[in-house]
Amino acid sequence: MRDMDYLTLLSHEFPTARSCAAEMINLKAILALPKGNEYFFSDIHGEYESFIHLMRSASGVIRAKIEEIFGSLYSEDEKQALANLIYYPSETLNDYKHANKLTDEWYESTIHQLIALCREVASKYTRSKVRKKLPQEYGYAIDELIHTNETDPDKKLYYLEIIKAIIQTGVANDFIVALSELIQSLLIDTLHIIGDIFDRGPRADYVMDELISFKNVDIEWGNHDISWMGAAAGNEACIATVLRIATNYNSFDVLEDGYGINLRPLSMFADKVYRGDDSECFRPHLLDDNKYDSVAPELAAKMCKAITVIELKLEGQLIKRHPEYDMDDRLLLDKIDYEKGTVVIGGTEYNLLDKHFPTINPDSPYELTPEESRLIETLKYSFLHSRRLQKHIRFLYSHGSMYKICNNNLLFHGCIPMDEKGEFLVLKTDEGSFSGRDLMDYFEEKIIDSYFVDGDDAPERKQSAVDMMWYMWAGAVSPLFGKDRMATFEHIFIEDKSLSKEHLNSYYEFSGKEEYCDKIFEEFEMDKEHAHIINGHVPVKVAKGEKPVKANGKLYVIDGGLSKAYHSKTGIAGYTLIFNSHHLALAEHRQFERDGVNTPEMYVTETMKRRLLVKDTDIGKEIEKQIFDLEELLECYSLGLIKEKSK
Repeated sequence: MRDMDYLTLLSHEFPTARSCAAEMINLKAILALPKGNEYFFSDIHGEYESFIHLMRSASGVIRAKIEEIFGSLYSEDEKQALANLIYYPSETLNDYKHANKLTDEWYESTIHQLIALCREVASKYTRSKVRKKLPQEYGYAIDELIHTNETDPDKKLYYLEIIKAIIQTGVANDFIVALSELIQSLLIDTLHIIGDIFDRGPRADYVMDELISFKNVDIEWGNHDISWMGAAAGNEACIATVLRIATNYNSFDVLEDGYGINLRPLSMFADKVYRGDDSECFRPHLLDDNKYDSVAPELAAKMCKAITVIELKLEGQLIKRHPEYDMDDRLLLDKIDYEKGTVVIGGTEYNLLDKHFPTINPDSPYELTPEESRLIETLKYSFLHSRRLQKHIRFLYSHGSMYKICNNNLLFHGCIPMDEKGEFLVLKTDEGSFSGRDLMDYFEEKIIDSYFVDGDDAPERKQSAVDMMWYMWAGAVSPLFGKDRMATFEHIFIEDKSLSKEHLNSYYEFSGKEEYCDKIFEEFEMDKEHAHIINGHVPVKVAKGEKPVKANGKLYVIDGGLSKAYHSKTGIAGYTLIFNSHHLALAEHRQFERDGVNTPEMYVTETMKRRLLVKDTDIGKEIEKQIFDLEELLECYSLGLIKEKSK
């Protein structure tokens, strides 16, 4: 017998042999159901409109279901109209109201269509699971309609009377919204976000709100997420990094309207210090308009320059404080001849594109001026005391990790760092040497320490972890960064663009080969015959012939460039990987247009030998453990070792 204390505790939930047996029957039935649909997204980068559309449309699966169920019964326009209604029910109903389309006949026909779709997408779940997703107000009616056979003469009148009552009582709009949201919810059972929710795009905060509202989601942190997490933990270099990228991509709404970060001190400082400076090298990328905080491009450029100089100083201080980071090549402010306007890199002197540095003391270039110190303290206060930001960051912690193994798929954002020989790259620290899986675990421990260790009780441990957050953003052995260096300085200040080239870690060469994927699977103790690596970080340049599936189907790189900044390079707008009970499939996104047809192109990449059931999944293994526990409890009841409790 197993631990009697545990079984006694379990008996409080199942106090009789009958209740124990009933639960075993339920769990065994669940094991025989098809596995739920898993959706994998990567590199969302604040593109909330595209992401929310993909969530509501289940990356094109809803449109495919409409085609499957209704086929030639309706025209293409009618099927697309039904799809749009499901994606955006409130907005579509409002449009139809103004167009006088909301007749009783339309309501009846539409509810019939939505019920047919609901019935189809709910068929792979237990009635209990579907009920849990039903809205409280209309749960009974929806449950009855889904599970009533309207072709049965004895049930047809009952079915029709429910629909008639919905229309006559004036709740048809609310009912249609509820049905549409139920369809959306049922099609995505589990959501995996493989990094980079933040930066470049307009509203990462809206993306976070969407994720928080989703019941079953996990997040594998990306380098852009880590910089925001570091900023929220008080890392000043990360704060400067976040602000540089935001000002450079004209993302003022997410800072001020989204998170309440007060940028007025930065704008006042920049306008004062760089007045008369065109700051041409810092002109923002105007990919999106700000609705709430419109900033003139000229001022945005000055703000970007001001925070960039502060960032370079703060990074220099970190590098000097941590020689173990081995990043002295990034110390370039002390390599500038401020009179000539040149910099020496690798023994060669280069002219600077911008030569105006009023806040840099050539004798102590990494020292902040008193004004800069006050500014960064003010900005730090905003980050630490933004309730909405801290709520979102806590969600990243509670639902996030460096990597995840799920259904024999290994999920991580960037890479498992390798050297030029294909061996796992080693990070040497005062706490030991780490590589492969141990390196991922070490960084995860540091990420947790940076936010949760009490600074008063463990100041050194806390500060070391907070500093490490920046290293994970830009360090050569960071699995999240995956490059040899962060060439921010060269990219901005040097005309020769060969100097700003950031070389990818050797992982990206070796992981395209099956034997190196197997090496990684062995490191993570996975079944290499059926395993997959799923990661993002590096956009797949489809326009140049690159493919997202590599290593004979063992590696999926699903960063196809959801961010507008990548569209010209990739030729597409990202990928969704979908893993259902039949196959793995990639949905190749179109560039999102508010009023366009945004259905992705879907193609199957791997077909399962047989339909996968819940028993074939990690959840199935957990259910089998529960069944085993219940069998032991049932035996305890039969032997009288645990007494049944009366009702």
